[in-house]
Amino acid sequence: MSVASVRRAARESVAGLPREFWWLWTSTLVNRLGAFVATFMTLYLTLERGYSASFVGLVVALHGLGGVVSSLVAGVLTDRLGRRPTLLAAQASTAFSVALLGFMEHPAAIAAVALLVGMTSNASRPAVQAMLADIVRPEDRVRAFALNYWAINLGYAVSASVAGFVAEYSYLAGFLGEAALTLVCAVLVFLKLPESRPHRTAAEKAAAGPEVRLGTVLRDGRFMGVVGLSFLISLIFMQGSFGLPLAMGAAGFSTADYGLVIAVNGVLIVVLQIPVTRFIEHRDPQKLLVISALLAGYGFGLTAFGGSVWSLALTVCVWTLAEIINSPVQMGLVARLSPTHGRGRYQGMYTMSWAVASLIAPLMAGFAIEHFGAAWLWGATAALGTIAAAGYWLLMRGLPQGEPAAGEGGAPGLTVASKPASPAAEASSPAGA
Repeated sequence: MSVASVRRAARESVAGLPREFWWLWTSTLVNRLGAFVATFMTLYLTLERGYSASFVGLVVALHGLGGVVSSLVAGVLTDRLGRRPTLLAAQASTAFSVALLGFMEHPAAIAAVALLVGMTSNASRPAVQAMLADIVRPEDRVRAFALNYWAINLGYAVSASVAGFVAEYSYLAGFLGEAALTLVCAVLVFLKLPESRPHRTAAEKAAAGPEVRLGTVLRDGRFMGVVGLSFLISLIFMQGSFGLPLAMGAAGFSTADYGLVIAVNGVLIVVLQIPVTRFIEHRDPQKLLVISALLAGYGFGLTAFGGSVWSLALTVCVWTLAEIINSPVQMGLVARLSPTHGRGRYQGMYTMSWAVASLIAPLMAGFAIEHFGAAWLWGATAALGTIAAAGYWLLMRGLPQGEPAAGEGGAPGLTVASKPASPAAEASSPAGA
């Protein structure tokens, strides 16, 4: 491939997305560049503070529990107050709580503030995802979600390496650094991002029927099916952070070996996310989600046969490809099924599926490896991948092609447009979507 063709492909990958998207993308990148707490909390509590493994497990669980609670609350606020105020409040409170955590001394205070950090740091996700769906045209959403996911992983890859050196100097500096970068994100949102929540006239409200509430989301069978499948897929992917290091440690591999193997995941996402997304962008989402579920399940399943660092790295290549495909396509499906004026609640419920999985995945990995052996864990991931693939195939049968009309997607009892809105119609809508 020539340099000119690479440049042309790069231009096409970023072309046509609104300026507001790029400010949101920049905010995401800056936020992930400062991801210190999520990466080094365990090491901080064990090496710096000297706490026991059981206490560390409690703190990590409370951090995850905070994310579960805030997913729904932030989703409601995103619809009621707006995307921008929710995002600003989440980022400002995250900066405060992360800085506060660095100064906590008493175990109870550390646990309480860790819960607060989990709540505040997760609260921005429904707002970000709803805003992205608001400002990006339906036909560009898979590409936009992929670029946002790419920014998350690029930022995390850089922060993990830099934060390691910062931690050697001072853990407190890491906490304060994350707080400062999160405040930069809040400033970017305040200065550059307008509110994107669509407004309805009185006539539109009357025609749309009752307001979307959490009960509406729970009664939306197809969407809750997506939430359930997202939970299964999350359980699989999170074994890269929980099950894989435990299994490799039990098999006699070193922490350096695990670092080398898991680094393949981040490198491949940074290198392949954009070109793979260009290839899959306009292909059948049902087939893509089925394929990604099978690749995820059996990619982890192959770990049972990995006897060396390089063979384990090859299995990571398989499930990383699944992650690259699944993430933007699934988030595009969530946006498609979410009614325009209920996107916050829908995105909050979707975000909660990942938060709950982050609580259960380490318990699942520890129990399976301790009582049955690692091979049973990898067999379970293969089974979950098969179930998820069948679920996607059944769930998306009969789903009309194209995007839901404004205000109609996903809500029970409402119809779905069989064709996407014309570009002119989308341009004249309040949020461009």
